[in-house]
Amino acid sequence: MTPALRALAGWCYRRAENVLAAMLAVMFAAFIIQIVFRYFANLPIGWTQELTVILWIWLVLWGAAFVIRETEEVRFDILYATAGPKARRIMCIITAVALVGLYGISLPAVVDYVAFMKVESSAYLKIRFDLLFSIYVVFAVAIIVRYIWLCWQAVWGKAPEAFDPTKAGSGV
Repeated sequence: MTPALRALAGWCYRRAENVLAAMLAVMFAAFIIQIVFRYFANLPIGWTQELTVILWIWLVLWGAAFVIRETEEVRFDILYATAGPKARRIMCIITAVALVGLYGISLPAVVDYVAFMKVESSAYLKIRFDLLFSIYVVFAVAIIVRYIWLCWQAVWGKAPEAFDPTKAGSGV
């Protein structure tokens, strides 16, 4: 990867993290507003709960699509950590082919369903469901692209990194 492309990828990654942090901040603010209105003003409001649920879905899928690195994903570490580089490459290829196949097969139906949902909207915020569910299409495409790239690397000789339990952490 060229230095310019690497710099652009780093900038895009940081902006994806910024979007994730902004969604988390808005979700937290809506949660606090909900608590204040419900327990201190004795006036339950529904839009805060709806916003919190929507943002939670978007947080999880946006984060999985653009922020979480492949090494931070959940896997069977007992098997993966004991495997050598060739076995890790084979596991990576099998996983990538399965995931690309499954997401690829489901993608047309997912797109149709999301497009169909334009007829419904959320109860309080009146946001069309196709806009709310569109993050899943983005997520599925990002996962397909990621695993095509990982499979390409594994096929051409780059084994995924071995798990090092001494470096396990929160991703920071």
